[in-house]
Amino acid sequence: MEQASEAKSARLLDIYARLMAGQVLNKTALAEEYGVTLRSIQRDMESLRFFLMEKGLPQEVIYDRSMKGYRMVNSVPSGLSNSEILAVCKILLESRSMRRDEMLPILDKLVECAVPQEQRRAVKELIANEKIHYIEPHHGKNILNGLWDIGQAVKEHRVMEIEYERMKEPKLVKRRVQPVGIMFSEYYFYLTAFLENKESFENPDDLFPTIYRIDRIQRFKVLDEHFHVPYSERFEEGEFRKRVQFMYGGKLQRIKFHYTGPSLEAVLDRLPTAKVISTDSEGWTVEAEVFGKGIDMWLRSQGTNVQSLGDLI
Repeated sequence: MEQASEAKSARLLDIYARLMAGQVLNKTALAEEYGVTLRSIQRDMESLRFFLMEKGLPQEVIYDRSMKGYRMVNSVPSGLSNSEILAVCKILLESRSMRRDEMLPILDKLVECAVPQEQRRAVKELIANEKIHYIEPHHGKNILNGLWDIGQAVKEHRVMEIEYERMKEPKLVKRRVQPVGIMFSEYYFYLTAFLENKESFENPDDLFPTIYRIDRIQRFKVLDEHFHVPYSERFEEGEFRKRVQFMYGGKLQRIKFHYTGPSLEAVLDRLPTAKVISTDSEGWTVEAEVFGKGIDMWLRSQGTNVQSLGDLI
């Protein structure tokens, strides 16, 4: 009796080790290998399930019909769920932020790494049509090359030299900048950076960063020069992001307008700093803090739904 108990314990430990190693174990093959009945193997699996549950371990023994065997899975998922990975893929596709040869491999890697194997086909089918009809940005530039280097320059406070293609004039300009953030908005990645030698520019007293579309940076070099921004307390990327919705540089301003459109919620989502200060029978009076003059374009785009009440500062 004691020998039988020892044999069972050794068998359980062996099965457990094999399952932990990622093997798929067939019940009939196990019964033949250990010289026991199918019922004994079934009891072994139940014992392992009970042990894992009793100890609160993050594994579970399941029977996989497609593989015709038992395997170990994580009962507490460490990766993204199916809904989460589908949402991320949809957001990436809708962003249209990269060329096809950059975007599609990212989507494939996300699905392969994060989705449980048995559900990968379903997720792939849900995004397959959008991958086929994906429209890449017209600039056609490679975005991923250099993005990490720029991010490291931001993190390490290292000065950059950039050659930038201006939007208004088809020519390159050279700048020495102090990079402070990478942002994304409506199809494009942006570098926010403080200009060095601002006295040579139009607004030398403007202490807020300039915004550069990364696809328009033709060349850049991260220098072995570190910078300290004495006015850094006035720049926090998260707070700056709330106020730069249209990626136009400029000073901080407070605006006030009357909105009579159908969706106040859309306005509040578009302008994270917006606050309703009063309501009337026709609509809402709203105040918001924004950087730059990009807000003027948005206000005009709303037509008769918006009446500007002027800048407050």
